[in-house]
Amino acid sequence: MRLACAQLSIEGADLDGNLFRALNAIDDAAERGADVVAFPEIFDVGYFAFDSYARVATGLDGEKFTRIADRAAERDIAVLAGTMVEDLSESAAAGFDVPAEEGLANTAVLFDAEGERRLVYRKHHLFGYGSAEDELLVSGETLPTAQLGEFTVAVTTCYDLRFPALYREFLDQGVDLFLVPSAWPYPRVEHWKTLPRARAIENLAYVAAINGSAAFDDAELVGRTTVYDPWGTPKAASDDDPALVETELDPTAVGEVREEFPSLRDRRL
Repeated sequence: MRLACAQLSIEGADLDGNLFRALNAIDDAAERGADVVAFPEIFDVGYFAFDSYARVATGLDGEKFTRIADRAAERDIAVLAGTMVEDLSESAAAGFDVPAEEGLANTAVLFDAEGERRLVYRKHHLFGYGSAEDELLVSGETLPTAQLGEFTVAVTTCYDLRFPALYREFLDQGVDLFLVPSAWPYPRVEHWKTLPRARAIENLAYVAAINGSAAFDDAELVGRTTVYDPWGTPKAASDDDPALVETELDPTAVGEVREEFPSLRDRRL
């Protein structure tokens, strides 16, 4: 499977511009032969544009999610839309299973190459350190997975990387590819380089950590989108500029690594 990670240029509060760049990234990834393209966290307005969350939020069947789904089907490519800001009341009114009847969520949606919704993940661990996220958003409650080709895929989001037990729960569901949309800022560069790599090593799984490229009034994202193989070796990476990070993922590699180095068999629960 060929994976493309779109390290998008994100302009704070510019919903139309950010969606335009995301749609162009879908086109670009499809033209380069990717099977899947994944976006960063809160790419619709930028993670640190907290005052804009309520203004841009829509339900899962709203326009911004629909535009991504339609483009995925048009270009015959799976797309991880997200994350974006979801209006839970609108989703509930449309009949979707939601963690609360009202409020906002930090939500990733995985669409397949026919534009069908395959997975909805709402960020579980909400960041409170110098952030309004834990005041504005509702935590997710479910741990969905999806099958893409020969991979069992899960999504986690940014701060979730600091909670390895979450990844173990997904591991027990057979996950071998983690997609991690993020908005990771300076100065925590070493954390960004270490945590997704550690999640790959300890779970003997692929981990794709997709960051944005953006500067806000009081924060700048580190970029450095990176895809790690099951040994924790970087397969592809970027600097802090906008980029499309591409690599081939071998569906047999996870099983081979877990057989060669069977540490998961030694877990004591």
